[in-house]
Amino acid sequence: MAKTLEAKEQQVLKIFSDDYVFRIPSYQRPYSWKAEQAQSLLDDLLSSLTTAGGSVEQMPPYFLGSIVLIKSDAGPDAEVLDGQQRLTTLTILLAAIRANVDEKTAADITPLLYEKGASIRGTRDRFRLTLRERDTAFFQTYIQREDGFSALLKLEDQLPDSQANVRDNARLYQHRLATLPEKDRVRLAEFLNTRCYLVVVATPDFDAAYRIFSVLNSRGLPLHPTDILKADILGAIPVAEREAYTKKWEDSEVDLGREAFNELFSHIRMVYRRAKSQGTLLKEFKDHVTELAEPTRLIDCVLLPMAQAFGEIREEAYLSTTGERLVNEHLKWLNQLDFTDWIPPALAFTIRHRNDGAAMATFFRELERLAFGLAIQRAGINDRIERFSRLTKAIDLKADLSAPDSPLELTPSEQTEISQHLAGDFYQSFNATTRRSILLRLDSLLSSGEAKYIYSKISVEHVLPQTPTGDMWRQWFPEPELRAQWVHKLGNLALLSHRKNSSASNYEFDKKKETYFSSSEACPFVLTTQVLQQTVWTPEVIADRQRHLLGVLEKHWRLAKPELAAATAG
Repeated sequence: MAKTLEAKEQQVLKIFSDDYVFRIPSYQRPYSWKAEQAQSLLDDLLSSLTTAGGSVEQMPPYFLGSIVLIKSDAGPDAEVLDGQQRLTTLTILLAAIRANVDEKTAADITPLLYEKGASIRGTRDRFRLTLRERDTAFFQTYIQREDGFSALLKLEDQLPDSQANVRDNARLYQHRLATLPEKDRVRLAEFLNTRCYLVVVATPDFDAAYRIFSVLNSRGLPLHPTDILKADILGAIPVAEREAYTKKWEDSEVDLGREAFNELFSHIRMVYRRAKSQGTLLKEFKDHVTELAEPTRLIDCVLLPMAQAFGEIREEAYLSTTGERLVNEHLKWLNQLDFTDWIPPALAFTIRHRNDGAAMATFFRELERLAFGLAIQRAGINDRIERFSRLTKAIDLKADLSAPDSPLELTPSEQTEISQHLAGDFYQSFNATTRRSILLRLDSLLSSGEAKYIYSKISVEHVLPQTPTGDMWRQWFPEPELRAQWVHKLGNLALLSHRKNSSASNYEFDKKKETYFSSSEACPFVLTTQVLQQTVWTPEVIADRQRHLLGVLEKHWRLAKPELAAATAG
């Protein structure tokens, strides 16, 4: 009789074996993990590998999470209800490792991606993981088959989001693995396959599988760790005071909204933990938040001040007789970034210095500089958490945050690296969110902070097209190398407040200005009006603009101008 439910730990080696043939059903969302999630996965694996040391066989097991399948005992076919992002990313990582190890090791990895068919047996290739129908052929060609990975890295076609995510994460893994010695790549493959585990929850019944999925990934108003904390904390308050403190708690939750209120607890945990999470929110709250032993003090001195500060940070709504405008301006740009690791030190500083507007303005000016600097350096989540945790500790210790060795300050080498990234192939160096955030910050500086950005769609456009076809472009950039030198530079980019038109983007310069940049929707950006003021768009024009724009950012973020930056800028 078929089992109704089975849950067991499985090695990655076992996951990608004949025991399972995974299929992503059509009703699932497309593959959506971006560089942030992909890099976090690899960072964690490499961190565990480095920390453990010694032989791979003796390393402690590493838990990668759970997957929920609709699967019977009769065969390997498994429909993935929950876990496709993790399975897809692990497959991309295996393909990246295969492309960066010796031939024998690569041959050992290939069976984890697909089982080769044999004509004499009448069998076809069988892939361990099949994505949704529209992505199946792409994934098989570029990830699972042996000869596709290098072609994927060079692929510049306009791709659907899911396929672009596969390509971008493959490029990320290729870049990271290339920095490791080959023996470490092989060790990573061994560690991933033999010491890393997933919990596989399988049931042949869709309704049962969906109930399990709902428990693991609840929707609506599920029981959250903060609800459990609420019961424990309020339950420890004397009955005579409990009703008043329950009202304080619930009023704060309503003011922030449930989602933001739950997020706040993660940030509070980081304020106290000052390191990447190693356990559940509940456990780490109990281990690190000392005020938990005094529930009324926890609510009055931690929760309520933190909730007020978090609301001001999220809404850019700091109030003060001095410094208010500057603080909210810096918060506006911090909230543009695609990570929130800067929030715990922002909370720690705000609850201590809210009444000192000048100190708040100085701190958030420097926090913007640091956060954008880390984004431009493409710092991984572990590096960011470590830096912001050191900053939170320095705030708690009342250290001099302006000292040269303060974690709030960029070191001279960091400043140089940031300038080099800005001066390089800017468009290709950053993801879309970071690229847009930097350009909007630059545009605001060019407008003396007077510009307002209320557009639902803002895109980045190359002035010199990536694939120019007109005679004038060929006259100004006769050599492919000359075009390649400038096409992705900061000096060749502009902003549009509407969706890019791929056909118009290749127009000759005059026509492009008239039909593409001159519309009323495109004009609010200083970066765009600069383009309209030019009569030609030659390498010399781009070089002058490049120097000017870099100078604006270097001045604002007080960056050391490296010798290499001028050369990279052309």
